[in-house]
Amino acid sequence: MSAILRNRIFGLVLAAAIFLVDQWLKFQVQWTWELPQRGVIDLLSFFDLRWTENRGVSLGLLTAESMEMRWGLVALTAAIAITVFIWLLREKLLGDILPLAMVLGGAMGNIRDRAKLGYVIDYADFHIGEFRPFLIFNLADAAITIGVVIILARSFLSREKREPQAPAAADAAPES
Repeated sequence: MSAILRNRIFGLVLAAAIFLVDQWLKFQVQWTWELPQRGVIDLLSFFDLRWTENRGVSLGLLTAESMEMRWGLVALTAAIAITVFIWLLREKLLGDILPLAMVLGGAMGNIRDRAKLGYVIDYADFHIGEFRPFLIFNLADAAITIGVVIILARSFLSREKREPQAPAAADAAPES
């Protein structure tokens, strides 16, 4: 097996693992810990579990207020996930594949929620007193965010080395 194929398979396994852990956590939050009935579980002075039904996308944008909007969001996010999947399959380096896998796994978790329930289950509430630097989120959201930050950092910080160019024929000719 080539290193490139191994990297891509590893990326797909990571995406599947993120999807499965995200869905398992959402199951635990909903059924084992009964968060919909309890509302909030205080864990630490700065972190709670808080039941939230997110009917929009990032930062509460594009809130789905009807069945058509719900399925429109499913279609939009599925199109993005397919694009990320194709992008992942075109990459060769593990450093490029892993953040794409994080985005893909997280997107799949949230797409499944929205398609099945009509909303995405969010539960992680990080706060400092009353100040909340983040909206309430879930593992899928965290994976997407971290993956996007890594992709952006790699694109801004990595520089492809250019191969030295041979001098043009006119430049190489001796002066008379």
